Amino acid sequence: MAHWFHRNPLKATAPVSFNYYGVAGSPAANKICNDLRTTRARLLDMFTDITCTPEIMKNATDAYFSLLQAFITSLDGSSQDNKMRYIQNFKWTDTLQGNTPSAQQDMVFELVSMAFNVALWYTKFASRLAGKENITEPEAKDVHRSLKVAAGIFINLKEVRIPRLITPAEKGRDLEPRVMDAYIIQCQAEAQEVTIARAIELKHKATLIAALAYETANFYQKADHTLNTLEPECSSKWRKYLQLKQHFYMAYAYCYHGQTLLADDKCGEAIRSLQEAEKCYARAESLCKEYRQTKGPGTTAKPSEQLFFIKLGGLIKNTLEKCQRENGFIYFHKVPAEPPTLELKASYGLAEPVPFELPPLSEQCTPEVYATFDLTRGAKNDKGKPKDEEVKPVKEPDLKPQKDTGCSIS
Repeated sequence: MAHWFHRNPLKATAPVSFNYYGVAGSPAANKICNDLRTTRARLLDMFTDITCTPEIMKNATDAYFSLLQAFITSLDGSSQDNKMRYIQNFKWTDTLQGNTPSAQQDMVFELVSMAFNVALWYTKFASRLAGKENITEPEAKDVHRSLKVAAGIFINLKEVRIPRLITPAEKGRDLEPRVMDAYIIQCQAEAQEVTIARAIELKHKATLIAALAYETANFYQKADHTLNTLEPECSSKWRKYLQLKQHFYMAYAYCYHGQTLLADDKCGEAIRSLQEAEKCYARAESLCKEYRQTKGPGTTAKPSEQLFFIKLGGLIKNTLEKCQRENGFIYFHKVPAEPPTLELKASYGLAEPVPFELPPLSEQCTPEVYATFDLTRGAKNDKGKPKDEEVKPVKEPDLKPQKDTGCSIS
């Protein structure tokens, strides 16, 4: 079954030359600077290359980060900051703030901003693959893993890298805690969507599917709540997505919980659970329309017209009708006024982020080469000083959602 995911735009950045003539006092030092320029440019190109795979992305990321660390990690054995850390100004836009960039003269800012984009790329790769017709089992696993890799990168940035910044992130910018948390939770919730689809295809017990759906709905609710204090003009569309997914998976949870209750001969409670599923589904359908009409960053789609959405509506309707027939012929149970309390806990199947680690320092970056960088000499062309470099928006591939045939994950 094809999936549909909301995606915010990639971050854009100003070009960086890394030309430190005068400061780079040896051929080996100049080569590091040249390689930084070329590996950065290649990595940026990979973000919009539709032929890029996770393996290619990892290689491109490692190539750049293995060199960039030479200007962050202390190479002279001291506890002081790397002497090259503050030589270059970097500009990056934010996913929710349009084309207005943030700027910091700090290599750590470059590291976290670029790694953030890498995580975004993994989510976009997963979205593109998940929207294919006739998705195969290996492809579904790639979607699942890509979302967990993205979550692991976001977690590492939030807990390890961002605290090292000298200048804290401004409110509403990508690197502030509320936005980071929303991305982390969304990645985990979407990975669990793949797990739920797999559990349904393999006809796992309704109790497991209901529990996974309930946990996923709670993830989406938590992500939405982390954004409720952000400015509406930059977060409303994203929040509509999180809300519609929350109600969609609550509908799933009540639907499959109703099947469990029916199997336990609790037909009246089963009917009430299915009625609540109908309410959640109707609310999700309403939120789909609100999502389409809400302006803001991110993709525009018609989720209520996707087959995955329509199929759930049919499942709820058919299951409720079955319960009502059974109650009229066999059980004659009274339907409770209140819906059943969902106290469901999935014993397995929950998505765990893949831990992110930086690659080892490039072999080019030795203490001897580091010693040949001399800040007292100054860059002859002042390339390291802040200047008004234009930040052009990223031209992302215009990939339309493919028709969902409703085919199974084989």
